[in-house]
Amino acid sequence: MSGHSKWATTKHKKAIVDAKRGKMFAKLIKNVEVAARMGGGDPTGNPTLYDAIQKAKKSSVPNDNIDRAVKRGSGAETGGADYQTIMYEGYGPAGVAMLIECLTDNKNRAAMEVRTAMSRNGGSLADPGSVSFLFNRKGVVVVPVEQDGKTITEDDLLEATLEAGADAVNDLGDSFEVVSEATDLVGVRTALQAAGIDYDSADAQFVPDMQVQLDKDAAAKMFRLVDVLEDLDDVQNLYANFDVSDEIMEQLEDA
Repeated sequence: MSGHSKWATTKHKKAIVDAKRGKMFAKLIKNVEVAARMGGGDPTGNPTLYDAIQKAKKSSVPNDNIDRAVKRGSGAETGGADYQTIMYEGYGPAGVAMLIECLTDNKNRAAMEVRTAMSRNGGSLADPGSVSFLFNRKGVVVVPVEQDGKTITEDDLLEATLEAGADAVNDLGDSFEVVSEATDLVGVRTALQAAGIDYDSADAQFVPDMQVQLDKDAAAKMFRLVDVLEDLDDVQNLYANFDVSDEIMEQLEDA
């Protein structure tokens, strides 16, 4: 979920915690395997694989698991699944627009589970194209503020990435988002590395053109729907155009 809000910050922290608990390991490994299948097993010549491996490592996925996923994807080792990417469009509580990206080896199972999760938690699926026009594909690099005893500033990031194609830097509290066109993602990530700035993840994401501000009741319902969808094995990424104020986030956290 993209945006300048406490919710965005919470999401980044939650993703790291979930990954360390093992909940997200399978999804991160799936990303690596598919990237290797699509572009080959050499990360130096396959930027998508490079970023998938880096993200998995940052989330404490064991190196052996990553290596085996690369081998399965590239065909060096048998046992890889035939994953397909499917994008479902829908609406959540309060008319929030949602894109649900699945990576699955069983389209029928994925469709049934997503439809059930949506209908039981205040959401509904929509026709293809009815929601996707509200989003643009962007490159998003997440950079932690504190790195090896030094504090990274917005100026540091702009100085390092502006010429590489960065469009915006969003302050998320403990981290920054550096946003660019999806085609400039590798250039921005490389510019950060050249400047000695570490990053947590570099992904092409769907970023909404506008956001729906949710009240406490709608936010609580939306978070329940997000949790249910993200618990599904086939759901790889979830994008939505909602935002929640710091005040409401604090009320929900205290509840």
